[in-house]
Amino acid sequence: MEVTNPKYQHQGIHVITSIFTVDKGILKVLLVKRKNEPYKDYWALTGGSLYNDEDLEDGLNREIYEKTGLRNIEVKFSKVFGKKDRSPVMRMIAITYIGIIDASKVEIAKDTLKTSNAEWFKIDEVPQLAYDHNEIIEEAIKTLKAEILKTDLLKVFFPNGFTLPELQKIYESILNKKLDRRNFRKKMLNTNIIIATEEEMTFEGKKKAKIYKFK
Repeated sequence: MEVTNPKYQHQGIHVITSIFTVDKGILKVLLVKRKNEPYKDYWALTGGSLYNDEDLEDGLNREIYEKTGLRNIEVKFSKVFGKKDRSPVMRMIAITYIGIIDASKVEIAKDTLKTSNAEWFKIDEVPQLAYDHNEIIEEAIKTLKAEILKTDLLKVFFPNGFTLPELQKIYESILNKKLDRRNFRKKMLNTNIIIATEEEMTFEGKKKAKIYKFK
């Protein structure tokens, strides 16, 4: 690599997180409104430019905190977006992630140095966003659907455990389809990501059900 070659210069990295929640059975994504150009007053996903003196994880956490006030969000890698014209300022590669939180248990900063608002949007009501963030959300939803079938990403909703009917309800919301109760139970038990406890509780009915926890 010839560092003096101008074709290597004037490039940067965006670190962007699609932060999701489930509100009364409805999947929502967190958007922030930009204060500055480019795309001033546009809604956007949480993220920004990576400093050249920080690691990816550090930059990701900094951007989430600066734009939302949130800390310690567990994230999963989603996809890299690299079209040369995705930013009007300079060549910017976007490294994107997904995260999921229980919105009822956190407070989102509405006004920050670079944002003037923050709101949860239903997936089918997302407006035209800054940059290519609409495309990023589409891919993020695909990643979210894949991750919840093989990881404990939903554990933030169940700090004290859950019944399988309770878990199924959230899966149906995110996957946007009705699931067969017996097949869902069989699949979850075979994934080896949950473990049964000795406790029981009632969920949307009179019959008690066993409580499980994520491993």
